Amino acid sequence: MKKLLIMSVLLLAGLVMMGQVDKMKDLLDDEMDTDNLTLRFINALDGNPIPGATVEIESIGIYTTDIEGKIKFPRMKEDANLVVHFKKEGFIDTDISVEVIAETIFNNRISVSPVMALEYVRIILDWGRNPDDLDAHFTKDKQYHISYRNMKVSEDGVAQLDRDDTDSWGPETITIKEIKSDAHYEFWVHDFTNRLNENAGKLSKSGATVKVYGDGKLLENVTIPAGDKGNKWHVFTIDKGKIALTNYITSEN
Repeated sequence: MKKLLIMSVLLLAGLVMMGQVDKMKDLLDDEMDTDNLTLRFINALDGNPIPGATVEIESIGIYTTDIEGKIKFPRMKEDANLVVHFKKEGFIDTDISVEVIAETIFNNRISVSPVMALEYVRIILDWGRNPDDLDAHFTKDKQYHISYRNMKVSEDGVAQLDRDDTDSWGPETITIKEIKSDAHYEFWVHDFTNRLNENAGKLSKSGATVKVYGDGKLLENVTIPAGDKGNKWHVFTIDKGKIALTNYITSEN
């Protein structure tokens, strides 16, 4: 235990300059609780915790998130896929599957969308500790490209990057106020940290997930494919107003 505490202090000290301290402290606190597993629920628009939410884990129990947006439940000895139902006034009800492997939830931070107009579409990118910086890219063919370095708000004001994240975990969030039935859209995730290494395998190991909200509900929850090399993840397209998952990793633009 003493050796673990020393390692934790050194790790925190090394991360101060990277702006990761708060998130890393949460992770270390969660990992050092040997009796419980933890889930943390985050507001996708501002990155803040969501307190007072009701979280039901099927076959396990019903919990309320604390001021840090977290719940704790007994640590499981066997691997499992948990079905989790999130509910809180002002947020969209969200049902997801959470994987427990070797008594661990490798990315226990879950970003949830606040309520929005039914015609809006919101895309939320979450990932794990590494790489530090993944970037969301949303394009409307020949009209706009939303990302951290391109237009953060489209010229027509219809689409915007709500939140950029550069220090692991996310969320990185894009909201589109209108999807045209005659337009072609694409959503990519780029590994900015390893952008110079086209054959990097770090992206596929990130545990990244993309949630797509629309029509007042969660439409898609996509997990990055594991074991592939490349620094770009093509997640989905939208044509005629319909989402089509592509879900492949490449090094090509």
